[in-house]
Amino acid sequence: MKSVLTTCPYCGCGCTLFLQVKGNAILGAVPNSNNAVNKGSLCAKGRFGMEFVHHKDRLTTPLIRKEGRLQPASWHEAYDLITSKLTTYRDTCGPDAIAGFSSARCTNEENYLMQKFMRAAVGTNSVDHCARL
Repeated sequence: MKSVLTTCPYCGCGCTLFLQVKGNAILGAVPNSNNAVNKGSLCAKGRFGMEFVHHKDRLTTPLIRKEGRLQPASWHEAYDLITSKLTTYRDTCGPDAIAGFSSARCTNEENYLMQKFMRAAVGTNSVDHCARL
């Protein structure tokens, strides 16, 4: 078993932990006592919430609807479809017809990039976050 240092995926706090990994399986999580954010502690989700990684229903490849059915696609094909749909919708309805909604599970850096993308690439200030107060 090896320990892999990572950041908890459940919120944007930035707690670090060591995943106990054997092969491709995550067997547990141990808090990083040297991290200034969590100081050796983890919430219940960070400590015990790793089962989603191996869940049988987890998507591992993009799916695109073709002829009424979801079909596996390459990441390149999925990104091209998203770009095409967003561009067409923006050009038809205007940039403010599109909004970006971010997640508390993302880091501050990821949330920053999302809002920057929405403002710079899409051209809208319609940006929100589920954890705003």
